[in-house]
Amino acid sequence: MGEAMKPAVVILNPSAAPMARTIAAAIGGAVHGLRSRVERADIAFNSTADHLRTLFGEGRAIVAVMASGALIRILASLLSDKSSEPAVLAVSEDGASVVPLLGGHHGANDLAATIASVLNGHAAVTTAGDVRFGVALDAPPKGYVLTNPAAAKGVMAALLTGASASLVGEADWLSRSAIPFADDAPIRLRVSDIRSDPADDELVYAPQTLCVGVGCERGTPAADIIGLVDDTLRTAKFAPQALAGVFSIDLKADEAAIHAVADHFGVDARFFTAAELEAERERLVNPSDIVFAEVGCHGVAEGAALAAGGANGVLVVEKQKAQRATCAIARAKQPVDVSTLGRPRGTLSIVGIGPGHADWRSPEVTALLARSADLVGYSLYLDLLGDLTDGKTRHDFDLGSEEARVRHAMELAGQGRSVSLVCSGDAGIYAMATLAFELLDRAGPGDHDGDGLSDAARRIDLIVSPGISALQAAAARAGAPLGHDFCTISLSDLLTPWDDIKRRIAAAAAGDFVIAFYNPVSKRRRTQLAYARDELLRHRPGDTPVILASNLGRDGELVRIVPLHALQVDDVDMLTVVVVGSSQSRTVTAGDGRTWVYTPRGYAAKPGTVIEIREALT
Repeated sequence: MGEAMKPAVVILNPSAAPMARTIAAAIGGAVHGLRSRVERADIAFNSTADHLRTLFGEGRAIVAVMASGALIRILASLLSDKSSEPAVLAVSEDGASVVPLLGGHHGANDLAATIASVLNGHAAVTTAGDVRFGVALDAPPKGYVLTNPAAAKGVMAALLTGASASLVGEADWLSRSAIPFADDAPIRLRVSDIRSDPADDELVYAPQTLCVGVGCERGTPAADIIGLVDDTLRTAKFAPQALAGVFSIDLKADEAAIHAVADHFGVDARFFTAAELEAERERLVNPSDIVFAEVGCHGVAEGAALAAGGANGVLVVEKQKAQRATCAIARAKQPVDVSTLGRPRGTLSIVGIGPGHADWRSPEVTALLARSADLVGYSLYLDLLGDLTDGKTRHDFDLGSEEARVRHAMELAGQGRSVSLVCSGDAGIYAMATLAFELLDRAGPGDHDGDGLSDAARRIDLIVSPGISALQAAAARAGAPLGHDFCTISLSDLLTPWDDIKRRIAAAAAGDFVIAFYNPVSKRRRTQLAYARDELLRHRPGDTPVILASNLGRDGELVRIVPLHALQVDDVDMLTVVVVGSSQSRTVTAGDGRTWVYTPRGYAAKPGTVIEIREALT
């Protein structure tokens, strides 16, 4: 388990470190320490509140050695649905009290008992069923689903008032509990993967032992496969809640219909290689040489079901056929941990973090970063994320290696990983999103001199999340220069011929657009910005306001406003965005003496402009 997946044992003082190490060892966690106070921690953080909220958003278990009141206040704004909240526990400085605050039935109570045991402290569990019976009937452990949750409250109430229960089927977590069992008891707890209509005094738990293998033609409608699986389960009298997952060959990792089936049943989709499926050849009921010739294994549906069910699993429903799809069902001996089987479809989130300040980063981007195990980007951009990189694998690249950076991120995701490709500003404006789709658009590795992506990388799930662009940030800092039509032009001729850039400058000048110039200068490029200035002076007044914005949202931020005729190349560097107003853009000085730039929505002629000349001619 990587650091990013371990429970977080959060400490704020070095004196708590020994106890934190004891807790972490007992629960398989990692110690997170406040950087300004704790020298040796697995993961260091700067802001306690921000770090705790990030951990909570990731759904990670939190064990915080701090006052419970402070912990509650930090997380209060994030509380919404108790069914999805992770375990959150507060531990007193002396280790005497361990208090599960949230997620009692999502592992917090069990964690509290484990921690209290190693610290010789007290687990302050308040859930009635847990206290009396050591089990929560309305929240069974992973691998079991309560099929009739509405009946749990009444059954638990009856047990708490002295009733006994009969146990039908096998489940260690029930048989080991302190529930009083009797064969003739009026209350029944049944463990079964068979579909049923429970009685009012009965709770039915479906063990997630059923593995559905699916094969289909490319582009098969989701409804067709969902209908096939539904009909197969109904005919076999299996409870849909007993499904552990939906499984197929990795060639289908990007097949939308298979993911729709998994979503329909509320389970994960996982994928095996052809070699892994071919290993099940001797157990197949319906092997096919035709399938082998097409995909490299003798059966997809049966093979995937058996591979998921394990060596002791049994094929309980052989291959069922629809017009464009097949499915089969295997039953495992015990509930299946889907996370250990095959691999998921990889995800690449291409995110724009804005100019760099955390306040300008969108909540969606923050959530995508939190869910990612791997972060890929230019080192400066990753550094700007601060604590969000904690516990994640960084893949740092130098400036200028853009294609290698994007290719690496896509290939990582092709391994079934959750990856974020980090861009400054907006990911789709002069950034990496374009390169990702360009690589996707190329043919496979057999073409373009091996320049294409691997098959696995071409099947990843791509997400593009917007950020505040440098253009927007510069405009906001200077006022409202984008109040009317505007455009952006990159002055870098590294990828675009200079003659093309010159035509765009001339067109934008003639069209009287507000223009944002990206990449205005570099160490070797010192003439392009001067050319653009001179061309614009042919179309708009010399006093047209120009915004020079550098290091936006970061230390050293500088925003200056100069007239177009006074724009000097030496006043601009690689970290500067240059925004040139249109002929209509104006400056206004506020009462505090600050000068702002704005471009009115209305259009009126100003002396010396293209508009004035045109009006005079007509």
